[in-house]
Amino acid sequence: MDNESHFLCEAIALAHKNSQNGGRPFGALIVKNGEIVSTGVNEIIATNDPTAHAEMTAIRLASRKLKSPNLQGCTVYASGHPCPMCMAAMRLAGVSAVSYAYSNDDGAPFGLSTAAIYEDLAKPFAEQSMTIRYVRIRLEGQPDLYADWKRSQDERL
Repeated sequence: MDNESHFLCEAIALAHKNSQNGGRPFGALIVKNGEIVSTGVNEIIATNDPTAHAEMTAIRLASRKLKSPNLQGCTVYASGHPCPMCMAAMRLAGVSAVSYAYSNDDGAPFGLSTAAIYEDLAKPFAEQSMTIRYVRIRLEGQPDLYADWKRSQDERL
């Protein structure tokens, strides 16, 4: 068995165990240089946190363990197709690759597909199901938020 298959089987095993413990059937691993850095399972039911997806919990743990928000050089192995939130978090963290074992098509008959969310996000803001508006507000008498942040960052260097 190659490494990719091995790690995907481990993600599926985590998902099975989580499901048997009353959670949703999702597990994920973050691997760097062939070593598992972190694992995660879907904790939405246990925590009532809609962001507690397996990939997100694994990212949070890996970032703490590596003492960096930069996960460049890491690969995520997920039992299921990562949702848009998880995919965006992986990109923001610099994850280099992702592999998953179950597709959105595999999950659809069980209510476990995020394909509709991907489709909605591909539309222009005005056509999406959620209202999204840009409202340009600035605090009077205060420095610009982003310019002030950049200045403070430059001063730290």
